[in-house]
Amino acid sequence: MQRRVFDQVASGVGAVVVAVLLVAGGLMVWGYSFAHANVHDQLAKQQIYFPPKSAFAHAKAGTEITPSMIPSVSQYAGQQVLTGQQAHVFANDFIAVHLSEMPYGGVYAKVSAAARAATPGSAQAKNLSSLETTVFQGTTLRGMLLQAYAFGTIATLLFWGAIASFVLAVIMAVLVLGGVLHARRTPAEEPVFASNAIPAA
Repeated sequence: MQRRVFDQVASGVGAVVVAVLLVAGGLMVWGYSFAHANVHDQLAKQQIYFPPKSAFAHAKAGTEITPSMIPSVSQYAGQQVLTGQQAHVFANDFIAVHLSEMPYGGVYAKVSAAARAATPGSAQAKNLSSLETTVFQGTTLRGMLLQAYAFGTIATLLFWGAIASFVLAVIMAVLVLGGVLHARRTPAEEPVFASNAIPAA
């Protein structure tokens, strides 16, 4: 095969790769925008707020603010939950802590089983029924927030994936341009692998 033809074929393949990378990057940008906007909009409708900054001044185990919440939850004090990362912190470092302090560790399946096993109409049954409702609400909200966190993480991955795709497209475009210029300077009859062997006398 002639070197010029090889350069032209390689440049053509490279151009296709550039187009694929640009399309992939564009789709990932769209995916990022869609996921990011949906996470923000859906969380905004719930109107969930972190406790105010003053609440963290007297953290104490068994109260609304425990010492374990200071490192993570306090950084968002008073803010509305609008991002996947905020949702993750609220779900795992705030709600989950309060659930774990409830009877049966705040595990809905255990509370529900205990409520069904209690004597109907008894004080224990009423208490467990109330606890069951509270745990169910907390577990459900936590699950919804963690789902928002998952989609927020996907959005972030799509964002960085789009950047990587565009960077690779630029690099490949430079290589394609180099191949085209090299093909123009290469003699038409030059083979791909020119032999440097010295002919025998």
